[in-house]
Amino acid sequence: MTGLKLFNTNGGVTEVTPRLAEVEADVQDLIEAHMETMLGVRFLASEYVIDCAGGGRVDSLGLDENNAPTVIEYKRGTDAGVIHQGLYYMAWLMDHKDAFRNLVRDRLGGTAASQILWSAPRLICVAGDFTRYDVHAVREHRRSIDLVRYRYFGSDHIGLETVASMRGHSVTAKRVRRRAAGLLPVRRQGGALAELAEAVDEVLLGLGDGIVRVRRKQYAAYQRLRNFACVCPPQQTKLLVYLKVDPKSVDLVPGFTRDVTGVGHHGTGDLEVQLRTERDLERAQDLFRLSYAAA
Repeated sequence: MTGLKLFNTNGGVTEVTPRLAEVEADVQDLIEAHMETMLGVRFLASEYVIDCAGGGRVDSLGLDENNAPTVIEYKRGTDAGVIHQGLYYMAWLMDHKDAFRNLVRDRLGGTAASQILWSAPRLICVAGDFTRYDVHAVREHRRSIDLVRYRYFGSDHIGLETVASMRGHSVTAKRVRRRAAGLLPVRRQGGALAELAEAVDEVLLGLGDGIVRVRRKQYAAYQRLRNFACVCPPQQTKLLVYLKVDPKSVDLVPGFTRDVTGVGHHGTGDLEVQLRTERDLERAQDLFRLSYAAA
């Protein structure tokens, strides 16, 4: 059961009682209609019939911000089978890449289909609640799984809370912080920028629990449920970080922050932060926290 309490302060203080959906389809329909905003996943298909011996229907299929194939399963309340059901569909997906690739091409175009990140398929389970056994199972499976608890508040609000998150083939946070893997190219880099990249990695991973990092060739994405920061490999004199912060909400400083809305760049986010020194990193930490809070 979620510990979040919501109060209406209009004309006094009244607690808004959380509730579950009347039926599972209510949650599914809402999220599918706003999937990119709520989960950071582009919607592809609903109730997708899989062609295999056991058969079945995938509740939702999507492609996340880093082009990772994503299976989304919904349960109205607590259901011990949701993770295993989702893993069954993930196994089908990885055995039928052509079918998924064709679906992406039909919905999002050839460019998206050519950039699918097959090394990091995701399962997102959205349910009324999860047990401690579910959380333990996520850690044991070592697959990319997110457990997301939902609650309706009144008639106009819904809350989503990440209960557990794991990325497959990841290393421990301690090793990640030491090595700063994913920020640096395969070849070793020396000097101040390499040390700065390690420091950025440590700061981003240290913003809260459940942060995971997804490596792509052009950038490293830091996620809660959605990306909140994307870091490109060091350039000659600087490190570029892209954040999910509205550039209009901050005072832009030439040479430090830039509005890249509508400007092509690797990763996600409309605010570019340029880091050259440890002092720049200190200045950027409030912006990192803003982006993390919004993810």
